[in-house]
Amino acid sequence: MKSLFKTVFLIIIFSGLTRLFGFIFRIWLSRTIGAEALGVYQISFSVFMVLLTLVSSGIPLIVSRITAKCSATKDKKTESKTVTTALILALIISAVVSVIVVIFAGPISHIFADESCIILLLVLLPALIFSSVYSTIRGSLWGKNNYLACCSSELFEQVMRIIVCFILLCGIFPGISGEIGAALSLTIACVLSCTFVTIWYFKTGGRFSKPDKKQYIDILKTSSPITFMRVASSLIQPVVALIIPLRLVAAGYTNAQALSLYGIASGMTLPLLYIPMTIIASLSFALVPDLASASAKNDEKYISQRVTTSIVFSLFVAFLVAPIFMGVGELIGIFFFDNATSGILLSASAWTIIPLCLTNISSSILNAMGLELKSFKNYILGAIIMLACIWFLPKYVGINALIWAMGGCFTTSALLNIRMIKKQVCPSLKISKYFLKFIAISIPVVALCSFVGSLLNLFMPLFFNLLITCLLGVLFFVLLCLVFNIFQFHAVMVWFKQNNPLKIHHRKKKV
Repeated sequence: MKSLFKTVFLIIIFSGLTRLFGFIFRIWLSRTIGAEALGVYQISFSVFMVLLTLVSSGIPLIVSRITAKCSATKDKKTESKTVTTALILALIISAVVSVIVVIFAGPISHIFADESCIILLLVLLPALIFSSVYSTIRGSLWGKNNYLACCSSELFEQVMRIIVCFILLCGIFPGISGEIGAALSLTIACVLSCTFVTIWYFKTGGRFSKPDKKQYIDILKTSSPITFMRVASSLIQPVVALIIPLRLVAAGYTNAQALSLYGIASGMTLPLLYIPMTIIASLSFALVPDLASASAKNDEKYISQRVTTSIVFSLFVAFLVAPIFMGVGELIGIFFFDNATSGILLSASAWTIIPLCLTNISSSILNAMGLELKSFKNYILGAIIMLACIWFLPKYVGINALIWAMGGCFTTSALLNIRMIKKQVCPSLKISKYFLKFIAISIPVVALCSFVGSLLNLFMPLFFNLLITCLLGVLFFVLLCLVFNIFQFHAVMVWFKQNNPLKIHHRKKKV
């Protein structure tokens, strides 16, 4: 766990900085180019993201998994062939997609509400090609456990995009409009980040070799389910955005009410629900090459321990956050968005954090073990339940249909994934006792947060109210974990002493 903790911590720090810079950049961009130009850019960018998912989602994960196995077996020849083959595939796919967009630019432009959207999409196409190269090489670095290169490359791209966009829009180039400058800055940043990871790849001993013809089929076959799942996931969002308002209107809401409720749910509540995913995504990122390497060594004991620990840790993170949102969700909505409805929805939907975290970690485990097709099938079943919920439930529960749709989708996928993990990866997996303990712990934590939040709200500013309430909720949750023997205080102290940075530094200096 020592190495895994350090890896996850490193990823969280870098991803946190990347998201922080991105958040600040979005605020600056919206104020610089205006709401209308930003809306046009966002429409083009959403289409670009679907194309990017198509060309750079499945292949990098497969490259990471094969590279991890090759590193474990010291097979550098297969490793370099895999990277070269995957790189050629990624370039071909991205080039074909780009050519199709250019050829059918006229018909595609009629889909957009604004004609300038197609111009922005064409400006973004070079970023698609360079991103396919970037993601493939980054997949190799990922498989070699070079997380510093992977994380710093993302941060580098974000910083370069901010700098380039500022230069383009600061008045030096008066002929460039705000939306064009935003799109062009992303393209230039992708070129620079591609160069960055390529240099790092060669500096760390990476090489290109003559591609293996058989590997073309193997990589396509194994990466396709992952690609389809992520493309489907990216397409589900606009489908939901179209259906929910229509079904709310059919249930008796006005068009303005339907759009407002969906905007509150998707723009205010859901981002808060995904906060724990920063930690779980970091764990998932570190888990794929780790399990792939252990699989190459046939280390079943290590796989079993790592799978169990990862799932229990994901449950811990989910249950740490969910009770607090249940207890003071309304106050959180008021504090961040000055909107009580978003907070009420947050309290009502907090339980979905649990299946969401389980789905993410279990999918990563299945992908790492070469079971991506089964993971994809489980996701499809969950997505069918989601679509059924958002179609039939708005008549009865209004916007809460979105909550039940998400919960039904993630719960179905999580249960099927865990069943598959227990059947084919880790027969000794036993998490039901942890799950029941976490539920028992959550009930008093919800009650405590709700009581303290309501009491302090009578005489204390909202910021300090939430700060005190959330800290008490976290401390009470951890204390109950110790009481229920989910982890032991002595074991935690031993672990901390062994991983104390000062002690490790002193030990190295002494040697």
